[in-house]
Amino acid sequence: MGFALWIDTETAWCAGTHEYRPMGVAVIAASGLFTARDFRPARRLPTRSGPHYQGLFASLVDVNVHLSRSRSQPKPTRSTGGASRTKQII
Repeated sequence: MGFALWIDTETAWCAGTHEYRPMGVAVIAASGLFTARDFRPARRLPTRSGPHYQGLFASLVDVNVHLSRSRSQPKPTRSTGGASRTKQII
């Protein structure tokens, strides 16, 4: 089994194989979790400029754990460009 995962801001795409046979592609809300029923052989992946590739996973459980963890991690914020200044009390 093997699953490749792509995530953008609103959707998650997964392409899977089972016993070396393609399962097809599944797409869900980025806030959801994948099930085996989500996969459709006729569905195609979006263009390469779409979702960001996350990696290969050994099972749907691993994919769903990654989705859950990525939602719980804070998003990086952009720096304002200056060093933070604190007042020193003497």
